[in-house]
Amino acid sequence: MPIAVDIDVMLAKRKMSVGELADRVGITPANLAVLKNGRAKAVRFATLAALCEVLECQPGDLLRWEAEESAGP
Repeated sequence: MPIAVDIDVMLAKRKMSVGELADRVGITPANLAVLKNGRAKAVRFATLAALCEVLECQPGDLLRWEAEESAGP
C-alpha cells in the first residue's frame, strides 16, 4: 500500500508504549497494532485527530505517501 504509517517513530520520540497510546486514544491495542503495522484499510478522522492530540503531532507526522514499486515487464 502506498500509504506508510509512522506511529512507531512518534511513539519512540514520545517514549510511549503502544498500550499507553491505545488507552489514551480510546482504541484497543489490537486495532492500534493493525493501524501501526500498515494493515488498516481506513482510519477515521476522529481516530487520527485523537492520535495527533495524544502524540502532539500533525497527521503528516503519522502518515506519508510512498510510490509503489512497479512489477516490471
